[in-house]
Amino acid sequence: MRWIVLRRPLLAFALLAVLTAAVPAAADTIPDGPGKGLVPQYIGGPATPKALPGRPVPANPHQGPAGTSSMHADSYASDTYPFLGPLGRNPRVQNEAKGGGLLPGLCSTVTFARRTGLIVAQCTRGQTFTLRLIDPRTLRDLATYELPPRPSTVEAVFSGSLDKVLTDTSGGAYYYLDPQDRAVLADSAFHVRRFAHEKGPDGAWRFTVTDDWDLSGHLPHDCATWTNPWPKGECDPITAVGPDWDGLIWWITRNGRVGTIDPRTGAVRATRLPGEGIQNSFAAAEDGVSIVSDHALYRMRTGADGTPAVVWRATYDRGSGRKPGQIDQGSGTTPTFLGDRYVAITDNADDRMHVVVRDREDGRLVCQVPVFGSGASATDNSLVGYGDSLFVENNYGYRNFFELPPGGSSTGGVSRVDVDADGRGCHTVWTSTERSPSTVAKASVPAGLLYLYTKEPRGDLIDAWYFTAVDAHTGRTVYKVLTGTGKWFDNNWAPITLGPDGTAYVGVVGGLVSVRDHE
Repeated sequence: MRWIVLRRPLLAFALLAVLTAAVPAAADTIPDGPGKGLVPQYIGGPATPKALPGRPVPANPHQGPAGTSSMHADSYASDTYPFLGPLGRNPRVQNEAKGGGLLPGLCSTVTFARRTGLIVAQCTRGQTFTLRLIDPRTLRDLATYELPPRPSTVEAVFSGSLDKVLTDTSGGAYYYLDPQDRAVLADSAFHVRRFAHEKGPDGAWRFTVTDDWDLSGHLPHDCATWTNPWPKGECDPITAVGPDWDGLIWWITRNGRVGTIDPRTGAVRATRLPGEGIQNSFAAAEDGVSIVSDHALYRMRTGADGTPAVVWRATYDRGSGRKPGQIDQGSGTTPTFLGDRYVAITDNADDRMHVVVRDREDGRLVCQVPVFGSGASATDNSLVGYGDSLFVENNYGYRNFFELPPGGSSTGGVSRVDVDADGRGCHTVWTSTERSPSTVAKASVPAGLLYLYTKEPRGDLIDAWYFTAVDAHTGRTVYKVLTGTGKWFDNNWAPITLGPDGTAYVGVVGGLVSVRDHE
């Protein structure tokens, strides 16, 4: 059944109700689907740590510590962590349902407050976005803050196309924690707000808004509402926010607007990339910001008044259309800074997708390496980058958890591509056949492990999801841990996140899963 092609709103509601009715109201744990006792619980054996070579990722002075403060782990969007992840030693799997009523709940971003040791997460439940304060051991909520719903939900209902929702990256998933553990988040009401969390006199935890910058006067916001589902003007939601090394808060929008907020004065400055859209987040380094649109890769810096300006622009092969495994036509990656010389993305070339590396200073092309098979390559997740190595997964064939058939998976494949020592090219080191349909893969630098969230196709139609560790040096699969079976354990584009204590977390359709070693 192809859910995306629905045309009648009432039918869309009815089918959504059928799907979500399987989730018990106020469930403590995520219900498994059929076949959990028929598949292996653990495959392989414990890993022996062997660190990845390279220099540590620099810490942005206006963001929380590297590895704890954003979806992509740090300001470089390296998706690497300076602490160990699970080594597969007698692993324990735990989960907590984050839905309510008839709706599932998926935690798309997980960050860690240094002062309190608690998780700050942004989670989705139907049209509702929620900021959650979570105990990292029990996964229980300690406080919640409801965020504004996205206009795309209204569009999906009235058009009958759930693709409107499932390709919308706005609403707050790309937020960050600042050095004071405050979440800086852009919501669907065109506000950028800063949230602190604290325990009150009554002993209860709560979120408080410490700063609020209203950008509705700077952005078109004629958006769909339940009383006006077909607005005539433009609606351009904010998709991501992040700090540069000077302390300005950068923001980007779906329709190609790029701006800054000076948190000291509240001054807002903006520019636009005409005719281009931005669906992913961005990376910031000491000497500027890198943004990828659906047409080109950019290096940008601010002028004296804080207005973003283009340093260089480099187009890439955006292909002839959107592939199954991407949410739009164009690069599916947030740019990744690699060391102090390079910036990397993937393109969307028709036959074979390429890993594209450029000199971050002048935009010079370093290499363009094809990956995966002919006619079956796409990714909509950031590259993992550390030292001279980049890791890329193939999402071709996966659109969303509605469309993935029982027992089905993506085409699969994961590759490591290294920049040559002389900086004049790149080469593929290894390719794994693991199928990681849609997760943001992550790596532990001291462990030397690349972590995936995998699912193999099965003729018995069992949907078995595994937290999977791959040796980053050789590409050999080290171990796999079953997290659960069924639709509710599909991560539906949510990332893997490593915690400072070595626990791994995966946002899934039904809530949040943790995997930790048990000595």
